[in-house]
Amino acid sequence: MEQKGVQLDRETFSCSICLDLLKDPVAIPCGHSYCMSCIKGFWDGEDERKIYSCPQCRQAFTPRPVLVKNTMLAALVEQLKKTGLQAAPADHCYAGPEDVACDVCTGRKLKAIKSCLQCLVSYCEKHLQPHFESTKFKKHKLVDPSEKLQENICSRHDEVMKMFCRTDQQSICYLCSVDEHKGHDTVSAAAERTERQRELEVSRQNIQQRIQDREKDVKLLQQEVEAVSRSADKAVEDSKKILTELIRLLQKRSSDVKQQIRSQQETEVSRVKELQEKLEQEITELKRKDAELKKLSHTEDHNQFLLNYPSLSQLSASTDSSSINIRPLRHFEDVTAAVSELRDQLQDILREKWTNISLTVTVVDVLLSEPEPKTRAGFLKYSREITLDPNTANTLLLLSDGNRKAERTSQIHSYPRHPGRFTGWSQVLSRESLTRRCYWEVKWGGRRVDVAVAYKDISRDGGWNECVFGFNDKSWMLICDTDSYIFWFNNISTRVSGPVSSRVGVYLDHRAGILSFYSVSETMTLLHRVQTTFTQPLYAGLWFGPGTTAELCKLK
Repeated sequence: MEQKGVQLDRETFSCSICLDLLKDPVAIPCGHSYCMSCIKGFWDGEDERKIYSCPQCRQAFTPRPVLVKNTMLAALVEQLKKTGLQAAPADHCYAGPEDVACDVCTGRKLKAIKSCLQCLVSYCEKHLQPHFESTKFKKHKLVDPSEKLQENICSRHDEVMKMFCRTDQQSICYLCSVDEHKGHDTVSAAAERTERQRELEVSRQNIQQRIQDREKDVKLLQQEVEAVSRSADKAVEDSKKILTELIRLLQKRSSDVKQQIRSQQETEVSRVKELQEKLEQEITELKRKDAELKKLSHTEDHNQFLLNYPSLSQLSASTDSSSINIRPLRHFEDVTAAVSELRDQLQDILREKWTNISLTVTVVDVLLSEPEPKTRAGFLKYSREITLDPNTANTLLLLSDGNRKAERTSQIHSYPRHPGRFTGWSQVLSRESLTRRCYWEVKWGGRRVDVAVAYKDISRDGGWNECVFGFNDKSWMLICDTDSYIFWFNNISTRVSGPVSSRVGVYLDHRAGILSFYSVSETMTLLHRVQTTFTQPLYAGLWFGPGTTAELCKLK
């Protein structure tokens, strides 16, 4: 076990260039240590490119570091030499099945610690010593142990391949360079290695820079994850609190309605019972009076009958039955109807507002959207099947082809009344709402058509600015004329240049706030792009000039 520790110490305090114990040890900026003469010689070979690297980790330094002897490390090496550091390797240093064995050892072979590219032989520490002690091995190239040394031998000439053919991009021997590779661009393998090493260093620097950039990105994304989570938790808590308040308000209103109904019930029941008691008292009095009159009618004494008749025949004032008006059986049914109407109105509001809430939630998009497609095939991946909504069509428009096509006529068409219908302008909106990424095309003919998108709450009846596409902040519109294009938004126009075509493509990335119009023919030409923030779902829109037709094309 002690010998094993000694072996470890030798490896720790050995120079990776000469593989011997450190002599005049120096530590370079990356932390690795070498013999001063070894690292100087290594860096002398790199003087031409002015970039100096560590032979082990390949970290690059500019300018060339100043070397200073590490006196503490030198003292440790001297001390270790005195403790028997030169002892023979222990059993664990013998080559195993997965190790490169020393080619010189006989019997049980030791692990090779280096392979010589000149000798094409792998050596253990003992058999490697001549390479350090004899000057004839000074120019031999030592590398980490390799079982692939024979791959450095030319199979044609059985020579070491010390040349590289740049024309054929392969290693060759000297004889190859004057034979089948004659006239090719050939250099020494070392020169090619130097060139490739320079490219490798540049690649490593690029990789290291990308690693740093990606690590920054990962950190940024982690911060974003935490921010999104915090924001989502707060939104859940706040939404729960707000909706709980709404539920509590509805419960209070329910309690108020119940209390009002019960109070009115008590009032009405009290009035009815009061009148009921009066009537019952009157009935009792009338029955008593009827009994007295009956008794009087059976009196045989004429004088007695005539004497008592005046006082008994007088009746007290009767309750006027005409004042009792019983309503038909609809006591509190009107209240139920009013509550039902409120429920329906709340459902409509919730349905409309819930769409906005859902859209607002989906608009939360941390990562940027994918880039806009470059080809028509790319756009067609996002194509939407869109139809026109008859309930929004102006009465001058005639819809056909499954509500995908419309034509402006001189005849007024008998559409039913609807609050969503455009009354003053020959416009129509799509039935389908548009969110996320989608693409559609409009094929038109005639003098002019306006291709637009709009929010659902754009005015349907009113002045020019309130209703017409492009003249308010609720719609975006491209005028397609026979010889030009003009873009309108919020009553501001922008002249657009581009080839006039009877087919216009519209690309929408709702989350990213991108709206693009394209002229579509054999190629696609961008006409105009809008970058904004959409706060509601959008609907495709069309405005028609006299005699114009337009069709939402089937793209799939």
